[in-house]
Amino acid sequence: MRKAGAVVAAVATLLIGSVAQAEPVARFAEVTYQATDEPGPIAQGDFRNPILPGFHPDPSIVRSGDDFYLVSSTFAWFPGMPVFHSRDLVNWRLVGHALDRPGQLDFKDLGITRGIFAPAITVHDGRFYIFTTCVDCGGNFFVTAERPEGPWSDPVWLDFEGIDPSLYVDPDGRAFVVNNGAPVGEPRYDGHRALWIQQIDLAAGKMIGPRKVLVDGGVNPADKPIWAEGPHIYKVGDWYYLMAAEGGTAENHSETIYRSRKVDGPYEPGPNNPILTQRNLAPGRPDRVEATGHADLVRLDDGTWWGVFLATRPFAGQSTLLGRETWLLPVRWVDGWPVFLDPGEAVPFTSARPNLPVFEGTDWTRWTDRFAGQLSPEWLRMRSPRSEPWFALGSRGLELTARSDAAGSKGQPSFLGRRLRHPSATYTTRLAFSPEQDGDFAGLLALIDQEHFLALGVEQVGGDRMLTLRKRSGADQSDRGELVSSIPLPERGEVELQLAIDKGQADLAWRAAGTGLWHPVAQDVDVEYLSSIHAGLFTGVLVGPYAVSGTR
Repeated sequence: MRKAGAVVAAVATLLIGSVAQAEPVARFAEVTYQATDEPGPIAQGDFRNPILPGFHPDPSIVRSGDDFYLVSSTFAWFPGMPVFHSRDLVNWRLVGHALDRPGQLDFKDLGITRGIFAPAITVHDGRFYIFTTCVDCGGNFFVTAERPEGPWSDPVWLDFEGIDPSLYVDPDGRAFVVNNGAPVGEPRYDGHRALWIQQIDLAAGKMIGPRKVLVDGGVNPADKPIWAEGPHIYKVGDWYYLMAAEGGTAENHSETIYRSRKVDGPYEPGPNNPILTQRNLAPGRPDRVEATGHADLVRLDDGTWWGVFLATRPFAGQSTLLGRETWLLPVRWVDGWPVFLDPGEAVPFTSARPNLPVFEGTDWTRWTDRFAGQLSPEWLRMRSPRSEPWFALGSRGLELTARSDAAGSKGQPSFLGRRLRHPSATYTTRLAFSPEQDGDFAGLLALIDQEHFLALGVEQVGGDRMLTLRKRSGADQSDRGELVSSIPLPERGEVELQLAIDKGQADLAWRAAGTGLWHPVAQDVDVEYLSSIHAGLFTGVLVGPYAVSGTR
């Protein structure tokens, strides 16, 4: 009996130990977003840019009857390649993602700024195509769907070098892919690229025939233009037009135009390139728009042309937490060439609307999510899922399991983020979390990539339940972020957290749930380090619920 009792005691010890080692769960009753810098009213018949505020770079657009669909880059965020729908080009709704299943792609161990670059959407014979590149995760591919809402196919991989592929189908039925690739021979300078074309058999999903260079370097090769990319081909009358970006993704970004009598060239540059840029404008001008480029065109029934493109709204220098956003402008034709803006002309924040019936889009200035039913597709995860589910939705809100992957790791942290869409905005949440050992943390995370983030939440420190503020501003710091401040909390009870961002500064506060008074945690915190210039100029800030466990 003594031996049996010892066995029972040992089993009990194991069970108790396993319970003690269980990963804690944080419950977020709701998350609320409110823009706090809403501009004033605009004239009747006008619209305001950007049309897709927040991180939506590399826009590509297609028209199908009365409907317009748009996609943008998502890099290593999941689900990837959002598909938006509009009927007036101004107001948009998210209708799905082209990459929404874990098995389509694997973003394992990727930095957030790798992954999906520059998707290009096209419709042909009633079928939709998106061509794109998975950088460091497979190369060039396309997906197809009968409806833009999906489901989209698994990737069809293509065998050619480079990035930014787009599909053009000639009136005679021949299909071509044009893309950015390495030049013939050794590059003459850093950033020297070429634009290539090759025929494709869409039915077989195979490239056919030889590849051919359309543009070597850019508009003026003697000037050593850099990063010719994002090409699209359009046929207007008897001319084929090749439009592409060059100049990099910062203040020198621009859009250029070429034309030819044949789809495979030779192409001559237009007389007034670039047709869109802000690089020669005074840096101290008010209401600056920067980094314009990577455009795509669409024609309306009334004969007017419109272009979507990316641009930024810096608060200082090239610093913005919003990343590259999607903008819209009318395109004029002058002597047979398309023009967005005249040289030296600033991008306007308001313009006359397209001559289309008003479409009811999405109001991104405010929202509250109580996590009832299905998870909103607005919530993104870092990298594609590859483990057991770590979040659940229920009657009491969102439950996040605090796992070992920290925000600065290359795993998949327990983090759901939504885009910051305005220069000034406030996020609030109500949180119930009982950390079980040192390092257990749950709260709000603001992140632009794995090396730059800010986290406010409940954490156990030295055996005590604390409110902590952590930040990471470089790869040399802890992947959990460095401890900035800590405040003692009651042992139990829900708390509310608030993160108020104003351009390059932030105020952080907390209160016991249900009380009226906010207690400052830190004010006028410098968050310029969350700007896209510190994250390769690719992404923008996402904010949302986050949980991580201590060492177990």
